[in-house]
Amino acid sequence: MIYILPVLGVLLSFLLVLLTKPKKKEHFKLLLAFSGAFLLALTIFELLPEVYENSDAKTVGVCIMLGILLQIFLEFFSKGAEHGHIHLSTESTIFPWLLFVSLSIHSILEGLPILTNETIVYGILVHKIPIAIILSIFLLGSKLKPFYVGLFIFMFALMTPLGTFLADNLGVISDHSAHLNAVVIGIFLHISTVILFESSEGHKFNLQKLIVILLGITIAYFL
Repeated sequence: MIYILPVLGVLLSFLLVLLTKPKKKEHFKLLLAFSGAFLLALTIFELLPEVYENSDAKTVGVCIMLGILLQIFLEFFSKGAEHGHIHLSTESTIFPWLLFVSLSIHSILEGLPILTNETIVYGILVHKIPIAIILSIFLLGSKLKPFYVGLFIFMFALMTPLGTFLADNLGVISDHSAHLNAVVIGIFLHISTVILFESSEGHKFNLQKLIVILLGITIAYFL
């Protein structure tokens, strides 16, 4: 299941967009807020105590900061697609390589801690669903050929399981799993907090958003 769930999350989200053809990503803001709260809570409840327990605290802190900086760097190329913002032209017919590579690096890294903490796969799944929906809306609304859109989504779906596979089969990764997991924590902290605390339209923090955030935190606590 740790390999299958992330793939299903992306492919079923793409199928949903393909069948329902939603035009506006704004309809998924509450789902995005829930995913951010859920991922942040699981990171704090599950991953954070584990890495501090198994490694030097200062080193872990440095790795977490490196993860935050790495995600900021990746967003120069993805334009914020990891947290639901895609600011690329829909008129281009060229395969968006920079977006694909950036999202792939992000997805491979987020697959690394799943082996040592399987609960985090649910946080990644819930995170991927709104991102995959928004990404699918963008790609299907662009002038890319349908083959390239399908290829992009299919390859993107495989990247998180690829990260888990590499963690399971490469000794260099398993030997440094605590430090790499700390890097991933930094990535998760950055993404989830951006999702939660970026200003909404009119700079209003509405009640619905607060409820879904509390719901995400509560569910993560009891997992």
